[in-house]
Amino acid sequence: MSQTPNHDAGLHQGVVYALLAAALFGASTPFAKSLVDQVAPVVLAGMLYMGSGLGLLVLYLIRKLAQRGSHAADAGLTRKDWPWLGGAIVAGGVAGPVLLMIGLTTTPASSASLLLNIEGVLTSVLAWFVFKENFDRRIFIGMLLIVAAGVLLSLEQAASSGLSVGALAIVGACLCWGIDNNLTRKVSASDAVQIACVKGLVAGTVNLSIAAVLGSHLPPVSTAISAGVIGFCGYGLSLVMFVLALRHLGTARTGAYFSAAPFVGAALSLMILGEQSRMAFWLAAALMATGIWLHITESHEHEHEHAPMDHTHAHSHDAHHQHDHDFEWDETEPHVHHHQHSTLKHSHKHYPDIHHQHKH
Repeated sequence: MSQTPNHDAGLHQGVVYALLAAALFGASTPFAKSLVDQVAPVVLAGMLYMGSGLGLLVLYLIRKLAQRGSHAADAGLTRKDWPWLGGAIVAGGVAGPVLLMIGLTTTPASSASLLLNIEGVLTSVLAWFVFKENFDRRIFIGMLLIVAAGVLLSLEQAASSGLSVGALAIVGACLCWGIDNNLTRKVSASDAVQIACVKGLVAGTVNLSIAAVLGSHLPPVSTAISAGVIGFCGYGLSLVMFVLALRHLGTARTGAYFSAAPFVGAALSLMILGEQSRMAFWLAAALMATGIWLHITESHEHEHEHAPMDHTHAHSHDAHHQHDHDFEWDETEPHVHHHQHSTLKHSHKHYPDIHHQHKH
């Protein structure tokens, strides 16, 4: 069976979602840095996450009212999703930020920036070797080039202090976020806004609670609002895009694209803050562009077999969704309902998305 237009569009949508996630998160960095001197780090982390959660909660409720009774709504989280999402929240929303705060107390910011690039590597390694996601030499090289670009951007300002307990804590935070990314992949077929909203509210509550225990004070209302807006865009909307990308691309490829975030932040710093660009910046840009090009031009196609499965997610009637409905359907696409997949064998271009978890 040939590749359908809907599926082909899905491949490209995944790339767009991942790059938008990276752009939103990367763009938030220069703005968040402007608040660092005004707010304690753990308080700032809490406000960023809380702004993300509250903003998405409003968006979720508005959308819920607008789509009441419609099969076009996104699939909500199910009972079997909560253990995966709970694990992701504990790892990425609780343990990760706490370890990062511990690390920042003894590690220079420049070194921390360098170490945070390890997240992309750990995300991919876990996806490939623990969760058995498919990859080939082209994807591996592309990921290395993207991560190398981020490392190069940080090396310019990296301190020569060597590894410390604080640095190890930051590496631990990166491992937590790598676990978070892979666990979130397990629920990516569900409503991306709902997933990001829950993660933001829980992470925000935990971080602000930690801040209260440590005796940290809340900043003025204007500063809190600024942090909330930055969090909504750079953490909330970015995470929504990230989850949508996971749905189409799988974890490793999404993580590789998301590693472009440091470059976006650096580019905006040059434009907004008027910083001078150096040779390292342009070399990093070349590495980043080459790595992304390797991913975008990937063509993975072979005959594969889909095992029978049933699940709920937004879909259109492409080659993978040829089923009947037990309700009166107005032919709206995409739409959401519980559906079953029969055994199917065919050949077409694909990524390790929610329908392509087969062995090679």
